[in-house]
Amino acid sequence: MSTKAPLAPRQLKPELEREFARSTALGYESADEAGFVRCLSHGYPTPLARWHYHDEYELHLITATSGKVFVGDWIGPFQPGQLVLTGPRLPHNWVTMDLPEGGVANRDLVIQFFHEPLARASETIPELSEVLPLLERAKHGIEFFGLSDAAEAHWHKVKQSHGLRRFTAFCDFLGDLAACTDYRLLSSVQLQSDDDDASLDQIDAVLNRITDQLAEPHSAAGLAAELGMSESRFSRFFRRATGNTFTDFVNRVRISRACQLLMDTDQQVTHICYEVGFNNVANFNRRFLEIKGMTPTDFRRQSLTRFRGSS
Repeated sequence: MSTKAPLAPRQLKPELEREFARSTALGYESADEAGFVRCLSHGYPTPLARWHYHDEYELHLITATSGKVFVGDWIGPFQPGQLVLTGPRLPHNWVTMDLPEGGVANRDLVIQFFHEPLARASETIPELSEVLPLLERAKHGIEFFGLSDAAEAHWHKVKQSHGLRRFTAFCDFLGDLAACTDYRLLSSVQLQSDDDDASLDQIDAVLNRITDQLAEPHSAAGLAAELGMSESRFSRFFRRATGNTFTDFVNRVRISRACQLLMDTDQQVTHICYEVGFNNVANFNRRFLEIKGMTPTDFRRQSLTRFRGSS
């Protein structure tokens, strides 16, 4: 009779980072140093490198090594100079694949900040409203290009400043990010509408229907009829609001949900295929490959790497 201890359950969900875990021994600033803007730097390996999320935005600059970055359902490469902004509660991790013996003393330069102070301040300080579209995009994760040298200089200026001067240096950094047009979103779907409130309410209702009832069939013709539009008018309206055709958008939402299930559950790929609304596995595999650049099985296998470096 076997006496082996039972295997511990495999970790699937990201870890919530709590305030009490933010020790100065790990690179965090002390409470009297950090206010609204918190700076952090650390090497690798470290207990901080794990699949996790938190309530703050995180601006993350890599200064050494290369490997794989995991942001939400995004899996991609990173190397020195990568600059990413993640939104609140968006899981993430950077896993080094070319670690030299003994590790590296400095790999990550990080700034964390909360949403509410900026949002509230922008109501009375119009200049701050320039950053709101950037924060909206950050819900999906943003990778910036061509800013690595400037970002490192900005980080050190913020780190070396205190009080009002730190906030000023931070706003200068945000200004560069808000003005940057060379970036990509690390998410499949992004709402881009700048229509009037009534149109936004209409598109919001459509998007909620799709996301809440993924397994149900959805047609542009049916939704157009519900909104009292012709199908061609609805298609133009939908594309202007989301940046995607109706069919592409539905496929991307379904694939995004499939990614979440592949990462967070042990459900079989076939079961996930039907749960997110595809009616056959071949079509699911084809669409997944088009959107994510790998098969569902490869995505699940690679996603397990996000736990490397965890404490």
